[in-house]
Amino acid sequence: MSAKASAAIRTPGVERLQAPQAQAREEELEVTLRPRTLDDFVGQERVKRQLAVFVEAARARGEPLDHLLLAGPPGLGKTSLAEIVARELGVAFVQTAGPALERKGDVASYLTALEPRSVFFVDEIHRLPRAVEETFYPAMEDRRLPITVGQGAGARVITLDLPPFTLVGATTRTGLLTTPLRDRFGVTIRLELYPEEELAQIVHRSARILGVAIADEAAAEIARRSRGTPRVANRLLRRVRDYAEVAGGGEIDLAVARAALELLEIDEVGLDRTDRAILAAICRDFGGGPVGLSTLAAAVGEEPDTIEDVYEPYLLQRGLLARTPRGRVATERAFRHLGATPPARARALF
Repeated sequence: MSAKASAAIRTPGVERLQAPQAQAREEELEVTLRPRTLDDFVGQERVKRQLAVFVEAARARGEPLDHLLLAGPPGLGKTSLAEIVARELGVAFVQTAGPALERKGDVASYLTALEPRSVFFVDEIHRLPRAVEETFYPAMEDRRLPITVGQGAGARVITLDLPPFTLVGATTRTGLLTTPLRDRFGVTIRLELYPEEELAQIVHRSARILGVAIADEAAAEIARRSRGTPRVANRLLRRVRDYAEVAGGGEIDLAVARAALELLEIDEVGLDRTDRAILAAICRDFGGGPVGLSTLAAAVGEEPDTIEDVYEPYLLQRGLLARTPRGRVATERAFRHLGATPPARARALF
């Protein structure tokens, strides 16, 4: 590869700093790759069957769908499913996120502006402030919104009637939802990580949309390293496409895919540099563990929430990490993945 080509595609990992225009282009591409109907949505067959029944019943009655909670790890398609539900119902789709709703007035401004039967999607709903969360209780149950007017002894409460609507909440951490909020959702659906076969289908579909030729073996290779997550698969595909355009003639075969993924430092089982740093810290710095989450986060320079939400689920699924009451423990498989000999204690435990 030429020095110019190498410089054009050099990146420290999947996540890289980009100019604002390039970042906007990436976000636009991500939206373009999203499925638009339940038939287009690959995988999660159980979820699709459930939603198809609930949507058809609501549409036949001319009523809003019951409030829906979508739970699961990041990148599995919760936002896409919320948009699909609105499209299948033929209603407006309004989107926001829990951290953006800082005051009761923020909630009121959204709810009072909804069209009848709209889908109101709140991403990261577990991050709602408690006072704001309580505003949703009467809105979800009775379609009413109490508003306090004035202050002190002269304050009074005015109740606004709301149009019928469907609240769709998305969360990566169901356990952080309070019981009163969680119980007000009529439908709770959990999305699971994808098998490699379905991820390969997603890669092929996205490649067609992007207009890039990809071999079956290359799609399977990208799928194998995508951590069971469509968002990661699409992100890797875009980076592999970049590599193919610069160094591989534009088409993605197995050799091009492997070379690009090696450049991105994504190994054979989908671990990136941070994943390996987490395992290395536990195995080498802490003798295999147990080690507390905050200590581990400090050792690798990441936030505890990021480790727990982004990295840990996949490491647990791959059998590389275990949680114990005393902290995180590396398994024998983790030692072997790093090319290290597991201590006798790790072999005995796992």
